[in-house]
Amino acid sequence: MKCGVRFCGGCNPNYERGQAFRDIQACCPGIDFANATEEDSYDILLVIGGCSSCCASYEQFKAEKILKMWDISHKDRICRELNHRLQLHCPTK
Repeated sequence: MKCGVRFCGGCNPNYERGQAFRDIQACCPGIDFANATEEDSYDILLVIGGCSSCCASYEQFKAEKILKMWDISHKDRICRELNHRLQLHCPTK
């Protein structure tokens, strides 16, 4: 399953977004994460904002599902959702 990742610009982050993403990658080893590009399509687009504005644009990307986080407390929810979708996408895993 392919997951595009879009970070906000980081003007006012309330948490370490890079570490949160590394933690998400570690809890979801079956997912192919990549920096989102407009040329590719994704099963999921993960938008990682640093504050409650979560202002990173994402409309330009092609994805079946958008997941957004803007607080470290969202990390567990994102991991659960990604792993759930991976099971739906690849039921033999």
